[in-house]
Formats: sequence, C-alpha cells, structure tokens
Amino acid sequence: VYGVAELNREAKGLLENQLGTVWVVGQVTGLRQQASGHIYFSIKDEDGQLSCALFRGVDSEKHSLLRDGIQVVLQGKVTVFEPRGQYQLIVRKVELQGQGELQVKFEKLKHKLKAEGLFEPGRKQSLPGFPARLGLVTSPTGAAIRDVLHVVQRRNPSLQIVLGACRVQGESAAGEMARAIQQLNLWSAEQGEGEALDLILLTRGGGSLEDLWAFNEEVLARAVHQS
Repeated sequence: VYGVAELNREAKGLLENQLGTVWVVGQVTGLRQQASGHIYFSIKDEDGQLSCALFRGVDSEKHSLLRDGIQVVLQGKVTVFEPRGQYQLIVRKVELQGQGELQVKFEKLKHKLKAEGLFEPGRKQSLPGFPARLGLVTSPTGAAIRDVLHVVQRRNPSLQIVLGACRVQGESAAGEMARAIQQLNLWSAEQGEGEALDLILLTRGGGSLEDLWAFNEEVLARAVHQS
C-alpha cells in the first residue's frame, strides 16, 4: 500500500524516466506571470489540456511573447508536482508556431474598428470626477458585483447604483452585456434633469482568454461606442 507522498514520488520517477524530454504543441491559456519571474500556464488542443511551468531565466527572451491564445511548440520535461500530485511540463524551450485562432480574430476586429474610427481620441468621453449615479453592468451573482459594492460602501456610500444584470461569460454574454448597456442608456435618458446616469461600469472577475472572450465581441464594442 502506497502513502500519498510515496505514490507521487513513484509517479514522478516513472514519468521522468519513461518520457524524458518531449516536444508538445498547443494553444496557450490561463497564463499567469508571478512576481518571482516564473510563468505558469496551460496549453490545450481540441481534446486535452496540459499544465506548464516556465521558470525565470529559462528561454527568457520568449517570456514577453507568451500570451493567451497563441500557438506554441514547447520542449520540456514531464514531471509531477509532488505536493499536489499534479502532472505538468517543465518548459525548457519555447517556439511560437503562430497566433492562435482567438488572437487572430481579435486582431482582425481591432483593425476593422480602428479603420472605422472607433478608437479616435476625439470620440472618447471624459470621466466625471464625482459621479452621483452609476450604471453597473455585470452578473448579479459574481464576485465582481461584491467587490464593486464593497469599494462603493467604503469610498462613496452616497453613490446610487442602477444594475444592468447580465451574463459575463459564455456564448450569450456579449449580447446580454450590450443589451444591458443599451437599456441603461434608455433608462437614463428618461430621467429628469440631474437624475441621469453619470457613467456606466462594465466589469467582471478575472479569467483566461476564453473566459473573457465575450468582452472582445463586436456587438459589445459597438454598444460601448454608442453609449
């Protein structure tokens, strides 16, 4: 009978001895860069996902190029992180195979909207210094709304909040967020003098590129621009 730590050590030895150094290709997701300089992320394909660690000083010229959504070819050693029994790849070399599909889609949309002038400085609105009424577009049950309410209560408890409840992740999220912005703008236009919204805050918690992708959809970008 194995103890947990003993089994983890055994699995680590078997993986390292049997597989040795490997090359693997996939799309980067969930990238996290630590203050220590180490980078943790996963790579994925259609059928699986693999945890990866790239330590400070290893292939360091590639660190700044890594981001969610790009396709990479990694050389490394398969091992087990014993304290958690987690199978992972310790990366020794990074090659960029090309941009991932999501990154390409994002760049195309950014180029399209830029060509239409949506990012021109003259189109930007100044933020009020002391807003009295805030439209809040977010999930009514997520961590983001709790964080916002906590900060408001601490910094400006007299601030009035009007919630535009919506999903912030998933296939329908971009459309729901766009509609919430539009509905808040309509509501604000119907209010009397001095009662309209001063600004609208669109927010959610963190996540991977895929989790946050709804915020890169064209329908939402246009709703923000028209707000």
